[in-house]
Amino acid sequence: MNVGTWTGVTERGPDRRARYAAGKALRQIVPREALADFLLAANRNATAIIAETERDRIQSLLPLRRKSMAESPHAFLRGAADVMAADLATQPAPGIPAQVCGDCHLMNFGAFVSPEGHPLFDVNDFDETLPNMDVTIDLRRLATSAVVAALVAGRSEQAARSTARAAVKAYRRAVTKLAALSPLEAWNTRVPLHDVVAGLRNRVLHEAVHAAIASHHEDDYADNFPKVVKDSSGDWRVEDKRPRLLHLEEDEANQFDVDGLLAAAFANLPAQVASLLRRYRLCDIAFKAVGVGSVGTYCTIALFMSPDDERLFLQIKEAKRSVLERFGLGAWPGSQGTRVVEGQRMMQAASDIFLGPMLDPASKREFYMRQLKTRRLGGLTELLQSHDMRDYAKLCGRTLARAHVRSGDAATLAGYMGKSEAFDDALASFAMLYARQNARDYEAFCAQRGATPALP
Repeated sequence: MNVGTWTGVTERGPDRRARYAAGKALRQIVPREALADFLLAANRNATAIIAETERDRIQSLLPLRRKSMAESPHAFLRGAADVMAADLATQPAPGIPAQVCGDCHLMNFGAFVSPEGHPLFDVNDFDETLPNMDVTIDLRRLATSAVVAALVAGRSEQAARSTARAAVKAYRRAVTKLAALSPLEAWNTRVPLHDVVAGLRNRVLHEAVHAAIASHHEDDYADNFPKVVKDSSGDWRVEDKRPRLLHLEEDEANQFDVDGLLAAAFANLPAQVASLLRRYRLCDIAFKAVGVGSVGTYCTIALFMSPDDERLFLQIKEAKRSVLERFGLGAWPGSQGTRVVEGQRMMQAASDIFLGPMLDPASKREFYMRQLKTRRLGGLTELLQSHDMRDYAKLCGRTLARAHVRSGDAATLAGYMGKSEAFDDALASFAMLYARQNARDYEAFCAQRGATPALP
């Protein structure tokens, strides 16, 4: 058979056993125990790094961003992805590559509905994603997030460390299981929300989560999800809910061409998705401040309505250079919108059909589009975390393993991590050290702005 035109692999590579051995050999170069330390770079200034990231944001929203970051040490950690990226650039790493989230904290996981209508649990934020990055970038941030969140919730240091350790252990065990599967089987692995619910030990929570899953299509617009009203002319309009949902002042709104963005995105949609979107009409565009770290970047929601007044919200979000690239951890040669879109498709088990990169023809700023997640399923993240933070951290660890293995080699990673708990202990120790540094950075941040730090 002639395979001369095939541009993929034509030669047999090392098998699973050999790749596992190669991962194990990496321990001689970067011992697992070396991952336990946190090396603070000289002349490091967290508040200066944060100030630098604020220069090209919407200035009127910076007070909201700073207020959000000052709410707690964990909120600060979420908003200080740049600071941790700078710190991770100086830490030892085994160099096992995969597509990474880049901002892998507990609140960047969550529930959503796949295009087929199946509720899933997965990584759900990819603004800082980058390919071919060492997997410990995500693991260190996840473990640190587990420690900081546990301390903010009033847990002891011992319990906080145990939470981080449980997350890493769940990751390690999941990778080991995935290493035994074929690449196709590992790629198609999902974390169905029904399975998550089935494993809950609390009957009250089990019933609450089950009800939310069962009714996700009935009351998607509850809580802080955008509400729509008719204006004086009878047209549908997004209702302002300040400070996070509003119509920008004209000078700020005109800094980029939303209509041009939508037209460009529409032209790049697959034919079948474009055909679907033609059945809706654009009614309104509003600004929505999301999360903590993203506050101040351009993020709008576009309200579309069908002829029968059925709503569809699409989110248009600015894509800046990844914090990992800004601090020398990697590089991306193409557009930033494409980076986010490709990263999401690589890591997420089921991606949004509306997901696509965009370029503002006026300002040349880069964006991406996706469907706005419903609040009811999105709120399950907080519900699951408040029930049992340790179980939630384990769920995130298992989910991250599935996401990494879609682009990374599970056997090599399993060989490096091994069967003992040395890897888990090392990253838990790092997380404790970094959590203490995060607390010092948080206090300095609050002091600079005259805010009172929240007590854990």
